[in-house]
Amino acid sequence: MDEQSRRVYWRKNLRLMAVLLTIWALVSFGAGILFADLLNNIVIAGFPLGFWFANQGSILVFVALIAVYVWRMDKLDAQFGIHDYESDVHHS
Repeated sequence: MDEQSRRVYWRKNLRLMAVLLTIWALVSFGAGILFADLLNNIVIAGFPLGFWFANQGSILVFVALIAVYVWRMDKLDAQFGIHDYESDVHHS
């Protein structure tokens, strides 16, 4: 991969990480702390929504964002012809 392609690849990678981390920060800090009182007016399955986000929601969103990151990076790697398979790793 030439230098220009490498820069484009990393710029796209960093942009993806910035977007996903921003979403996670908004969900965990915003929904779990800043807007918790407002969200606590909504009750789902007997639990206030703000409480749920503070205790479970941000973790589940983070796990989902990891899956999105893996999916998008696989597509980005394929776009740039990068293949890193377990079978390519030689063990001593």
